Amino acid sequence: MPKTIMTVDDSSSIRQMVRFTLTEEGYQVIEAGNGQEALARMGGRVDMVITDLNMPIMNGIELIREIRKRPESRFIPIIMLTTESQNEKKMEGKAAGATGWIVKPFRPEQLLAVIKKVLP
Repeated sequence: MPKTIMTVDDSSSIRQMVRFTLTEEGYQVIEAGNGQEALARMGGRVDMVITDLNMPIMNGIELIREIRKRPESRFIPIIMLTTESQNEKKMEGKAAGATGWIVKPFRPEQLLAVIKKVLP
């Protein structure tokens, strides 16, 4: 059964790029445009979340905190995919429960390498 990865970003072009990269490798992909939409779509099985930091309605940090509160998703890997590269933002993400951090623009090989490392 293929692994399901949720990509959360308010940029449809970024979601499209992530979707293309992941589906080419055999992953199933669920998309959401912000954190609130992502939480609403997490009803089914999601093995991993890739989220942007800065989004309207609910940002990536808030999303991570909400995911970590849920027993069924407390331990899934969550990767931040964002333009933010400041250490204080990374520390805030780590404190919220982020598993990893990738700075945009990203290379598809870089994204896949991180996924294969954290999603057995």
